[in-house]
Parts: sequence; C-alpha cells; structure tokens
Amino acid sequence: MPVLPSVSSFPVRRFLGLGCVFATTMLMAGISNGGMNSAQAADGIPTQMQKPPAVLLNELASNTSPFADKAALGEALYFDTNLSKNRTQACASCHEPTTAFRDPRGEIAKGAFSLGDDGSSLGDRNAPMAAYAKFAPDFHFKEDGTPVGGQFWDGRAKDLAEQAGGPPLNPVEMGMPDKATVVARLQEDDDYVESFKALFGDGVWNDTDRAYAAMTDAIAAFERTDQFSPFDSKYDRFLRGEYKMTPQEELGRVLFFSQQFTNCNVCHQLKTSPTAEGETFTNYEYHNIGVPRNVAVRNENNKDPDFTDNGLLDNPAIDDVAHKGKYKTPGLRNVAVTGPYMHNGVFADLRTVIKFYNKYNSRAKSAQLNPETKQPWGDAEVPETISLKELEQGDALDTKRIDALVAFLKTLTDARYEPLLAEQEEAAAKAKKK
Repeated sequence: MPVLPSVSSFPVRRFLGLGCVFATTMLMAGISNGGMNSAQAADGIPTQMQKPPAVLLNELASNTSPFADKAALGEALYFDTNLSKNRTQACASCHEPTTAFRDPRGEIAKGAFSLGDDGSSLGDRNAPMAAYAKFAPDFHFKEDGTPVGGQFWDGRAKDLAEQAGGPPLNPVEMGMPDKATVVARLQEDDDYVESFKALFGDGVWNDTDRAYAAMTDAIAAFERTDQFSPFDSKYDRFLRGEYKMTPQEELGRVLFFSQQFTNCNVCHQLKTSPTAEGETFTNYEYHNIGVPRNVAVRNENNKDPDFTDNGLLDNPAIDDVAHKGKYKTPGLRNVAVTGPYMHNGVFADLRTVIKFYNKYNSRAKSAQLNPETKQPWGDAEVPETISLKELEQGDALDTKRIDALVAFLKTLTDARYEPLLAEQEEAAAKAKKK
C-alpha cells in the first residue's frame, strides 16, 4: 500500500492562512467608524490600509504559518518521506492510518517486522500500533520500583515526542545519519521553514537540537488528535447505550473483566471500573509472558534465529536483569485488526494469542500445541523472568469461552476499521472452503 502524499500543496495552506489573518488584521486596524486610533493618517484611513495590497500581504505572510497549528504541521511531517535517507519512508509507512496505524506491508516478513528505508533492513520487533499511544504515561517508576509507561516495547522513549525522534535516526528504519541531516531536509521545504519560526520562535533554525525537538513536538501533537483515539468502537457505543452486545460478545466481556474466570484484566485494565469510559485496556506495566522466538520468520529473512531480545533491559533506565525479556503491556484497542501479535509478531491470529495464554492454566494436551503450526508452542525466549503469578490466575478456557473472548475483543475496533473485520471474516470463510 503506497504511503499517502507527504504534504498538502503550499498555495492552499498559504491562502487559507492569509485569508484568516488578513481579515483579523483589517478588524484590528479599526476600519469601523468608532475604531480609529493613533496609528492612522490624517484623512481618517488606518495607516495599514495606506500600504499597497502586495506589501501588506507580504508582511502578513512573514508572520503567518502555512499550518494552522502544531498538529497540522505534525500531520505533514508524519507523512513526509523526505525525512528518511532515501526519501522512501515516513512515520506512516509503519503506522498507516487506513490500517489502524500499523504497518500495512503484511507481505514483508509476514508482517512481523518492518522494512527500512534502505529496502533491505528489517527490525527485530513488530511495529506497535500508534493509535491511543498518547494515553501512555511518561516512563517512570512507581513507589514500589515497578517501571511503567513510556513508548516503544521497552519504554525507552519517555513520551510521544521522544518516540517520534527515534525512527529517523535508526539505521534500520529511516536511516538518517544525524539530527543535522534531518534538519537540513526540513529546511528544503519553505513551508516548514516558515511554520517552525511561527510556531516555535524565530531562532528555532539556529539550533539543530531545538529544530529537531520542534519536529518531534509537532508529530506528537498530531498523534494526540482525536484521529488517533476516537473511542467510537462497538464497546464504546455499548457503554453509551448505543449498541447491544450479542450474547457471545457479552459473555466475552464478562469473562474479560472477571476476577475469577480469566486473568485478562490483571494487565489489560487501566480504570477501576469495568464500565468506565476511556478504557485503553492496558496498565502500561511490563511483563514477560514467555513468548517464543519467531524462528520461522527469522529463518525466512536471513536473521539469526537464536537472537534473544532483552526487552525492558534495553531501556537505558533499566539495569536490573530481573527485567530482561519483559515488554510493555500493549493496549487492546483495534487488536483484532492489527496482527500479527506479540513483540516479535510470532502469532498471526488473535485466537492463537488467547490459546497461548490458556496453556498456562489448561492441562489438556491440545492446549500445549500452537494451532498455527500444530507443534508445541516453543521455549520462551527468556524463561527466567516469566510472570507466572499473573499468568496462572484464572481457570482453563474451553472453546466456547475462547470464542467469546475473541468476539469481545473485536468490539474494541474503531468504527472506521470495522470494514477490516468484515474483510477478515470473508477471507476466513473462503479459506475454510478450500
């Protein structure tokens, strides 16, 4: 799927901006009969109105941003492929809005890893969904020392702005050599030059770090807009009395929030009430749930199959080996349309994920097999730090309850992505007929 155009046309941005500012300036100039002030000519015409229109427009242009605000600027930056070394990759390349802000290139490495700007490099982790990311608290430690929040799987970026600054400089992502090179690319766009001055101060281009920080701040502002977090799924509509759950969805909802029958809400509930609006379905804490290596995809793409991801231990703020192999609990908004799953994309199907959790509580032989491979689940990548206390809470799940949980999780899909669910179901139906 091609990346959307990087920025809208300059004339449109400028025309809209000047139109608003010109009108505002005319009002401030005191054109009305009672609005004259000291800055007007003897004949009663405001001083500004005596200037030729072209001069006045040029003066207005020098003080006007082609973008309405930081979020609008951030939107242009989000889609701008010029911010990568070979001008082929933008934020949207791995976090495409039309596919629930995940990487749309599912044919590459089976969607588990993202292809870099150089056309050959692959990362080692599945690209996290960017939707609802703004709700993650800044990375910090609770009073008991528990790490929580931050961005990326390991929380190494404190907040959205810091996260936005990572990919451009990552050699296997956008591949730019340094901040100065990124800033130079930004300055190739006259609209950016003017907007950065208008929104961040005239001296913003005099300091590379300041200009780079302004870029990340703008992208973060865009990611905080409602486009990323509309809260309009069937579940949200259910809470507002606008949708009635099917019996299967309702069973899944009850099971999900149960303190007795499942362990889902131990990590995937933020609010104290199961009926609270604005639930993001993660407490933003870190756990090792025993995910196996994605050996198959790594072998297929000439990546070391024995590679061990340190998880949270790769965060510069962490030096305790007890955190090795732990990852931030992901939110479950749009989870049904954002596979593959886990930090390494090892599972393709959402039902498989629930069955994986069920293996910790079921003694059935079938529960110890990966339904996608028909083989044992595989050894945990980091076996020594698995959160067994949390994982072994709850009862074993039968097929009916597994299906109900899947049905409930589908209700967490934003309204704009519900057609993606329909496409999935149609594809699954066709696959069964083969």
